[in-house]
Formats: sequence, structure tokens, C-alpha cells
Amino acid sequence: MDITWTLKYITEFIATALLLIIGNGSVANVDLKGTKGNNSGWVVIAIGYGLAVMMPAMMFGNVSGNHINPAFTLGLAVSGLFPWEHVAPYIVAQVLGAIFGQLVVVTVYKPYFLKTENSNHILGSFSTISALDDGTKESHKESWINGFLNEFAGSFVLFFGALALTKNFFGAELVGRLIANGYDQTTAETQVAPFVTGSLASAHIAIGFLVMALVAALGGPTGPALNPARDLGPRLAHHFLPKTVLGQAKGDSKWWYAWVPVVAPILASILAVALFKYLYMN
Repeated sequence: MDITWTLKYITEFIATALLLIIGNGSVANVDLKGTKGNNSGWVVIAIGYGLAVMMPAMMFGNVSGNHINPAFTLGLAVSGLFPWEHVAPYIVAQVLGAIFGQLVVVTVYKPYFLKTENSNHILGSFSTISALDDGTKESHKESWINGFLNEFAGSFVLFFGALALTKNFFGAELVGRLIANGYDQTTAETQVAPFVTGSLASAHIAIGFLVMALVAALGGPTGPALNPARDLGPRLAHHFLPKTVLGQAKGDSKWWYAWVPVVAPILASILAVALFKYLYMN
């Protein structure tokens, strides 16, 4: 198949929408009143978000790279691993995909949004919230600091780990060894393609488990987002959707906190990708 850049943009939109449908759909099922999964626990959310990353990776990893995350796209571009001219279209596709995916979740769960009486459960089905936020301005500073540290640490592990899994996957060394022993690049790739493809597919599965582990391990403080599009797109949707859709308990969108899940993952990605490139790709 001839993969054009336009197809890659469309794929990033679709993949990011799937991320939100599966991921925030899991959150809505746990947090919203009256659902069959109500109060089923954080494990359901961790599994849901792990699969939300794994499924698009398995579907589209060989099409667009399955970035589904503006921070990852920017991190790769800063280190010279992704062309700058395609950064903006990728990010636009990701944010729009996140908004679309969130709107699908709202459409499905609208009756349960209307039943829910806790404004944080409504917003939490869209975007991240600091567990330290008690509704007062005094809690903002602590929420910013703890939230930033949590998002930065989780994002760094995610991006460094994603590169490690997809660049150092089992079988990756086989091509290099064949080339070192006299095979040209085309011949080597042809002869070992089934093994390398299978191993890379396993790496995409492993990324899903990595996200699952991160949500389980670092989910307590903020969620976490680990992804600017996953937080900003749905937060915009929450801001503009009326109470007739989200219920009378809909509160504010907590824009005072919104910069944290945008800035922290971007900085973490730039550092993680640069460090991985320095250690393993030079």
C-alpha cells in the first residue's frame, strides 16, 4: 500500500479518536452514576487505557507510527527523528481526533452524565484532575507541583520505553548482524521480514502493557494524561458542552490546571527521546 502523508494524518485522527473512545469510555463507565461499571475501580481504567494505546498501535503502527500524542511527535522532531513540516498536521489531527473520540463517549454515556451528581466525576471522564485539588485556590500551587512531577515522570518513562520497545525489540539485531556479514539491506530485510514483523508487533503489544502499568502505578495523583491531546481536546469539549448534555452537576473545566498535562509531557518527551537517541542510536 502506498502510504501518503495525507493518509498518515487521517490515521492519526482515527487512532487518537480510538484512544479516547476506549480510554475515556472506561473512565466514564467507572465514574458515572448508573452505569454497569460504576465504582468498579481503578484497575478497569488502567486496563482500559492500556488497551486504548495497544489497539491503535496494532492497527496503525506501520502506517503513521501511531504517535497519537503531540508530545511524542514534538520529541521526535526535536531529535531529528521526524520531519518538522509534518509536525503541525500531526498535532492538529491528534487534537481533533481526541475531541471526536470524546464526543463519541459523551453520545454513548449522555444519560449517565445527566444522572451524575459529582462534578469531578463528570470532568474526570474528560480530562485529568489533581487529587490534591480541594476546590480552593490555596490547593492550586500544590496541585501544579505534584501534577507536573507526576506527568513528567510518567511521560518520560512512556516515551523512553516506547522507543526502547520498538527500536530494541526481539529480532531487531538480526538484520544488523546479517548486514554485517555481507547481506545487503534489501536482501536482509526480505529474508528476515516475517521474524522482524512479528517481533515488532509484540513490541506494540508491550507498549499497551507499559501504559497499563503507568496508569496503575502513577494514576493516583492526576490520572495521568501523559498526552497533551488526550487532555486538552476533551477539556475543550467539556468547556463548550452545555448542562443539557452533561447534567446540572457540570462544573468548571479547571483551566487553571490545564497547562500541566500539556507542558510536562512535551518537556519529558524532548528529554526522553534525546536521551534514547544519545544512548542507543549513535
